[in-house]
Amino acid sequence: MGEPLTFADPSIDRILVDEAQIRQRLEDVGRDVTADYARQGVHLVGILKGSLVVMADLMRVLTIPTTVDFLAVSGYGPDAGRSGAVRVMKDLDQDIEGRPVLVVEDVIDTGLTLNYILRTLRTRHPASLDVFTLLDKPTHRLVDLGIRYVGFTIPDCFVVGYGLDYQEQFRNLPYIATLKSVEPDG
Repeated sequence: MGEPLTFADPSIDRILVDEAQIRQRLEDVGRDVTADYARQGVHLVGILKGSLVVMADLMRVLTIPTTVDFLAVSGYGPDAGRSGAVRVMKDLDQDIEGRPVLVVEDVIDTGLTLNYILRTLRTRHPASLDVFTLLDKPTHRLVDLGIRYVGFTIPDCFVVGYGLDYQEQFRNLPYIATLKSVEPDG
C-alpha cells in the first residue's frame, strides 16, 4: 500500500480538528441519525461544494436506507456573505415532498444562507427537515436555525480542509485547519 499521504503545506497554520476526531464524530452522528431515521430512512441534501466530503463520509456510516441529492447556492450583491442574498446555482434533482430530509452543511456562520435554503426547502413539503453541520461558528449567528446535529463548534476563524476551501484550494486536506494568512476575496 505504500506510505500514507502527508499534507505538509507551508500555508497551514494549525490543525483545529484532526482526521481521527472527524472520523469518530461522524461515527457518533451516524449512530444518532441511524437511530432517529430508522423507521423511514433519510434523504441527504448536501450543500455544494463544501459538504461533498462530509456527506460522503456520513452516508458511509449510516445503516438505514439513504438517498442523496445536492443543492448549490451562491451569495450575490454587495457584502454577499453577510446580506443573506442567495441565488440557487443548482437545484435538487429529486422531489422531496413527503420525505424525511437532512441537510448536510460544511460550516454555518451567520446562518443567513442556510436560513434561505431551509425556507426554500420547506415550501416543497418534506416530511421533516433537519440539519447536520460539520462545523458550527455561532459567534456571528444572525438567525436561530435549530441545528439538530453538530460535529464541532469552532471559534470565529477562517478554516480549510475536509471539503472547505480557500480559492478552491485545500478541500482535499483530511483535517480542519487555519491558514497562516488569508487575503479577503475581492
